[in-house]
Amino acid sequence: MSALGDARPTIATVSAGTELPPLEYQVTRSDLVRYAGVSGDLNPIHWSDATASSVGLRSVVAHGMLSMGIGGTYLTSWLGDPTAVLEYAVRFTSPVFVPDDGVGGAIEFSGKVKSVDEADGTAIITLVAKSEGRRIFGRAVATVRLAAE
Repeated sequence: MSALGDARPTIATVSAGTELPPLEYQVTRSDLVRYAGVSGDLNPIHWSDATASSVGLRSVVAHGMLSMGIGGTYLTSWLGDPTAVLEYAVRFTSPVFVPDDGVGGAIEFSGKVKSVDEADGTAIITLVAKSEGRRIFGRAVATVRLAAE
């Protein structure tokens, strides 16, 4: 069962042009602190407003790899299987600002099936991630394994 739909996407139910349902994720300052601790990325632009401001940012920004990881969660939620993502690549273009307001910053994800290879049961997914109406991924592509019937 897929968390984003009624059933796991299969070779029979997915074709080029199939759209993934949009979903929004919130990123809070607490998320940034936890991610910094786990990843070891302690760059102060992710936790210090003074540092972020000193380099021309209006607030702290989410780690790019955290944003990419949330995109992976979005994909696996649609697929219903965390092992179904075979390849995943992202080019970052804009930051996700995370204000210290208790709400944080939002990332809206959507995606579309670019192609399906029925012989090997895979699909190429193009992913769109936006924050405040700006694309935060310039190019995001994943190769995924679709469920058999």
